[in-house]
Amino acid sequence: MSDRRDSMQTDAATANASTTAAALDARYGRTPGDRARLKVLLWSLGSFFVLVFAAWVIWGGLLAPAAQLDARDIAHTIVSDQEVEVTYQLTIDPGTRSYCALQAQDEQHSIIGWKVVEIPASSTRTRQFTDSVRTVDLATTGLIYRCWQA
Repeated sequence: MSDRRDSMQTDAATANASTTAAALDARYGRTPGDRARLKVLLWSLGSFFVLVFAAWVIWGGLLAPAAQLDARDIAHTIVSDQEVEVTYQLTIDPGTRSYCALQAQDEQHSIIGWKVVEIPASSTRTRQFTDSVRTVDLATTGLIYRCWQA
């Protein structure tokens, strides 16, 4: 009889422990249904991010128009204490008028000269120019600051 009573107590303790464990699992979201919902949520979020990234790449990279204007510094020549010549190349669609801002800098990279140059329209896509920039001190370099279409 004592064995039977011990067996019943053991069964009751096991049932009580499994009921407690099940209650704790349900309380803290560790049930099989919760795991399945978490997997679905994570896969959905991952798919959403992949879709948004792919749309961004297509919209920003593949569908964007090609660069219509490209300016490159080629050289500079220090003419005197008050002048520097800037040689640059401009690539722009034929028939388009543009402007370029040129600058001269000293050893501390301070801007000591500035000039905006009008580039007339042409039938040639890529052209090279040399323009003088007046300075207030001895320049160490001459550069293109920026070019834009008119």
